[in-house]
Amino acid sequence: MIGDLIDVQWLKDHLNDQNIVIFDCRFRLSDPRAGRKFYEQGHIPGAYFLDLEEHLSGSKGTHGGRHPLPDEREFINLLINSNVQRDSLVVAYDDQMAGSARLWFLLKYIGHDNVCILDGGIQEWIRAGLKLSRETPPPGHGNITPRIRNDIVAGIEEVKKLGNRSLIDCRERIRYRGIEEPIDKKAGHIPNATNIPYTDLLENNHYLDDAHIKSIFKDIPEGSIVYCGSGVTSCVNLFAMDRIGLKPKVYVGSWSDWISYDDNVISKE
Repeated sequence: MIGDLIDVQWLKDHLNDQNIVIFDCRFRLSDPRAGRKFYEQGHIPGAYFLDLEEHLSGSKGTHGGRHPLPDEREFINLLINSNVQRDSLVVAYDDQMAGSARLWFLLKYIGHDNVCILDGGIQEWIRAGLKLSRETPPPGHGNITPRIRNDIVAGIEEVKKLGNRSLIDCRERIRYRGIEEPIDKKAGHIPNATNIPYTDLLENNHYLDDAHIKSIFKDIPEGSIVYCGSGVTSCVNLFAMDRIGLKPKVYVGSWSDWISYDDNVISKE
């Protein structure tokens, strides 16, 4: 049985399997064109490219954050055109682990559970001496039926009424503390949030082992909510927590949605 994480050797050995669909999810928030540029310079053979802004996010509004959920119909059609079938194993990779985690979350959200992340990302593929390609695979003819899982997303009202659950801020500590905010218009964090940066769960683009992740989240109850700046890097925490059975949710709008409401309280440390 395939787990949620695969290594490059497994992918190399199964690269030509008919039921595998690979997606390159590289991005840079500072440069919207960077991901496609990286892809065109070389990607894992057979991989399709998914752009964070164009494919893995929806239209922005006054509220909802910088990376709201994509339109469900458009996202499903994108997967169908990439030859994703009901029984396809989708492999997501990038070079910082956040893009692949975002795709993992979106596929879980639409009910396609057969998805995994390439541990170590494309850097591990290159370190292993494996070849890259510049060829774009042809459009496919997939067939999937969505089963939307609203149980893994949290809206702003649920964030305000946590009960016994935790709220986890997955951004770097300097942003959580409100010392520096390079992206959003206001600095700080949501009141009562605990800071567990997504980078604490990774080492050289590899997820820490489950025992280490369990120790990090040892005081976090099931059903807790994760957020970041715009619902992308928090998916790393979502993925790690899901692996150890914590059944987390993601506040997709995240900090960029929270600060869009003038009456929401902001905390700083």
